[in-house]
Amino acid sequence: MGDLEVIHFYYEVIMKNYIIPIFIPHYGCQNQCVFCNQHKITAMQTDVTAEFINETINRHLSGINKERHIEVAFYGGSFTALNIKKQIELLTPAYHFLKNDKIHAIRISTRPDCISKTILDNLLKYGVSIIELGVQSLDNQVLAASQRGHNKESVFTAVQCIRQTNLKLGIQLMPGLPKDNLLQMMNTVYQTLKLKPDFVRIYPTLVLVNTKLATLFYEKQYVPLDLDTAVKYCAIMKLLFERNHIPVIRVGLQATEALDNHEVVIAGPYHSAFGEMVDMYLFNIMISQFFEGLNIKGKEVIIHHHVKDTSKVRGMKNTNTNTWYRTFQLQNILFKQDSMKIGQIEVECNGEQYILNLNIISNI
Repeated sequence: MGDLEVIHFYYEVIMKNYIIPIFIPHYGCQNQCVFCNQHKITAMQTDVTAEFINETINRHLSGINKERHIEVAFYGGSFTALNIKKQIELLTPAYHFLKNDKIHAIRISTRPDCISKTILDNLLKYGVSIIELGVQSLDNQVLAASQRGHNKESVFTAVQCIRQTNLKLGIQLMPGLPKDNLLQMMNTVYQTLKLKPDFVRIYPTLVLVNTKLATLFYEKQYVPLDLDTAVKYCAIMKLLFERNHIPVIRVGLQATEALDNHEVVIAGPYHSAFGEMVDMYLFNIMISQFFEGLNIKGKEVIIHHHVKDTSKVRGMKNTNTNTWYRTFQLQNILFKQDSMKIGQIEVECNGEQYILNLNIISNI
């Protein structure tokens, strides 16, 4: 699969989900992608065996003290590129926990060119319900420059095959790969929309130590996206997906001790709060565009928001707030945490109330 999901978390909580990650770095990988160095990031040298998986799941289960939807997730490598015997060996312990109602789902990550009816039938037999494809890009030039070893046609074939089952489909994208640009990124988004995945992850490309991409970077043959540009590009991508009812469950890699080590991440748009920065940018654009249509100079506005959106609305170090004061010459901005939905804003100004979200602005 790739570092994009190996390093993005050790624990993930989404809609009260608890993910038990099983890292299989480089297992099944048939070639070396230019951006990938899983062993350095995971610092994992242990062979992944059925016994190791059983111990890992038991250890996590013993630490869960409240009701959760628990998933076992195989990350790294290319799971379905392994021979069927090895796949069964790795899936069997997780399947036993699933049959005994100790966990609720099993998910795997893999390459688009390692999907077939036989493979999918075996995954279903052993309880897999979610499959994530490391698509990265749907531009053949970008895929070739990244040495992915497959083309976009492999993705379309894999998705068609998966859609003949009841497996949920996730797609992982990596803007900023070699030979990538904004036009190609947007084309990838539009092609992904047509595939109608159940969810998407977006990981801007980082330059990791001991990778071919690092060599290209040092030889000045590759220039990574800067942080501001990556935030804007990923914000556009997220907006397009969510407006088309495809949830983006993660943007940017989860902060880890390895990623925070400058000896591991050589260059690229890494920030420990990258996903939050994307949401801050979207809130800023949304509210700024709304303010432009109102006569609010010298007025007071009240912004109601969900408590979890506080920092995203205000902006890092109040950057959004200061921008609105400066741009619209407001007398005062009050923020109120209340029962608004996450991602939704209610603005009070000029005696009117307005509901804003990323899809709709309406007067109430």
